[in-house]
Amino acid sequence: MSSRRPRRVLRALIVVLLILAGLAVAADRIGESLAEGQLAKSAADEAAKYDVTAAETKVEIGGFGFLPQLARSKFDQVTMTMREPEIEKIAAEDLTVDMHGIHVPREALTGDRSAAVTVDRADVKLRLSPSALAKLTANTRGIDKLTLQTVSGNLVAKATIQGMNVSATVRPEARNGRIGLVVDESTLQGIPQQLRGTVGAILSRGIVVPELPFKATLQQVAIEGQSIVLTAAATNLQLSGA
Repeated sequence: MSSRRPRRVLRALIVVLLILAGLAVAADRIGESLAEGQLAKSAADEAAKYDVTAAETKVEIGGFGFLPQLARSKFDQVTMTMREPEIEKIAAEDLTVDMHGIHVPREALTGDRSAAVTVDRADVKLRLSPSALAKLTANTRGIDKLTLQTVSGNLVAKATIQGMNVSATVRPEARNGRIGLVVDESTLQGIPQQLRGTVGAILSRGIVVPELPFKATLQQVAIEGQSIVLTAAATNLQLSGA
């Protein structure tokens, strides 16, 4: 009889531990969900300061365990995704911000606007169509009626420059906060040789990039499928607070 009691006690202890573990997991998931919602609101409010709105904003908290990270008021990684964002009234496809080293006072998760959320570093990716990118040249001097489209993995530009109709393959690249369109002169059509340098110089001046969310600095421009992807970075951010 006495030998059975330790087994029963052990089984009871295991059951209790399982129940407590289940409650801890549930609390972790519930807390994480609430925190993600509050952080999504803070991030969307901050993006709106840069004239960026979206059909939907989601936030996902990474790292190991929500409650342990909350206990130290610091999250290792938080990813914000904005679906169908508009930046300066120009429609884009999506905007992703990977934030690292997020310092979140517990008060901020309950909606206290005076509690600042700070971020050590953020990597921003804005995906948009070639036609949307072309709209950014509306006020670019010397370039009229620019259209951009991807053809077999290449970006093809068509425009009127100094009265000449131009068509050429271009390579977008980041240049001091602008997007330069580097011309492959071998693809220029109907342009006299002596004028090709002029056309190339005007296109390479680039497209003025609107102020990106979180004051991110443009680092790279790439073609991915049928889209143009702008990669930018920012440090020492403040998402909310007085």
